[in-house]
Amino acid sequence: MKRKLVAAIGAAGMMVGVAACGSDDGKGGGTGAGGDKTLTVWVMDGSAPDAWIKDVNKQFEATHKGVKVKVEEQQWNGIQEKVTTALSEDTPPDVLELGNTQTAGYAATGGLADLTEDKAALGYDGWNKGMLASNELDGKLYSAPWYAANRVVVYDKAAFKKAGVTPPKTRAEWIEGLKKIKASDPKTQPIYLPGQSWYVYAGFVWDEGGDLAVKDGDTWKGNLSSPQAVAAMNFYKELQSYSTAPKDKDEATPQQSTDIVPKGGVASWIGLGWEAGGAIEAMKKAGKTADFGYFPIPGKTADKPGSVFFGGSNLAVSERSRNKDLAKEWLALAAGKEQMAKYAAATQGALLPNNDAAQFTPAAGSFAEAMAKAAPVGRITPVTPGWANVETAPNPIKDYMTKVLKGEDAKKAGEAADKVITERINQQ
Repeated sequence: MKRKLVAAIGAAGMMVGVAACGSDDGKGGGTGAGGDKTLTVWVMDGSAPDAWIKDVNKQFEATHKGVKVKVEEQQWNGIQEKVTTALSEDTPPDVLELGNTQTAGYAATGGLADLTEDKAALGYDGWNKGMLASNELDGKLYSAPWYAANRVVVYDKAAFKKAGVTPPKTRAEWIEGLKKIKASDPKTQPIYLPGQSWYVYAGFVWDEGGDLAVKDGDTWKGNLSSPQAVAAMNFYKELQSYSTAPKDKDEATPQQSTDIVPKGGVASWIGLGWEAGGAIEAMKKAGKTADFGYFPIPGKTADKPGSVFFGGSNLAVSERSRNKDLAKEWLALAAGKEQMAKYAAATQGALLPNNDAAQFTPAAGSFAEAMAKAAPVGRITPVTPGWANVETAPNPIKDYMTKVLKGEDAKKAGEAADKVITERINQQ
């Protein structure tokens, strides 16, 4: 998950930037003067609230005399190359943050320590099952989930009220509401949904019981031509028919939260917390007042919300760490229930902690509340090192979606996309 974390907090959508502390030398730690040890931890820009990371390190250092924790903040731009290089060196960071879709790739290269025997100490049984998947590969554990975030529907309360629409619980209610909004004000988009919002589409595929790719013996194959993926794409197409967003662009091109929504004429859209906060801030600068409501993406039935993609990060220990045992102990503390509860509170519920029992109780009606309701059905993309190749531009899932939205048969377009996905996902 690559982004600068800016979260929408509460119904007012206050923007909170969380920044980590540390030095800039980017080198791993080891034994310092006098035999003291330095434990080096890499966190990404915007991931670790300052007060929280200081508390973790203070607690750790108090019980590990002679050990100092050095936190080094990294930038997402170029991080994969930097991590790859660091893990191959003799002095890598002892603990490092990894995007959840990147972790399997590093595990496959042998760069991450095997934590399978440390499950109990790390609190494995209490981890959110949707976050857990990205930390394991071939039955072994290589990292601990840290945090995640997912998309919800952001809506203009005035537009919904004018049309007599309330937040829906099912897909059918969702479509019916969009019809009412369109009838009440033809100049307003009932929903802004770009044609290539493939993370949203993935949720619909999971709701249908399918996946973007599936294991086929010892290899993987694309699965967009399956009945489940076709049904999901046809629903996406119906939903997108209520939008005038481009069919060949994603939500960031143009950025929906700051380039589209602030201009007005959008009754609802699907986005992350930082996007909601960005929209509120952009509208404020333009002299407008945002009055947003939030609800989970509706599911097929009212008993549970629609599935969502979990974007987030994991914490891993370098295989070549000179302080592997200490690194595991730091990881157990940072990813433990107690510190995860503090982390959730520090971000005011804008990020989901790895343990559901540590979840912060968000304000009623807030983005965080809607996000937390969908957390039990959060998932990630197929866990295999080759998945990163699938997302590389041109992304075949995006191309497939555009073809269907422009009239091509979903199964036929899916078969063409599956060939590309199958080739890419099996590349080493």
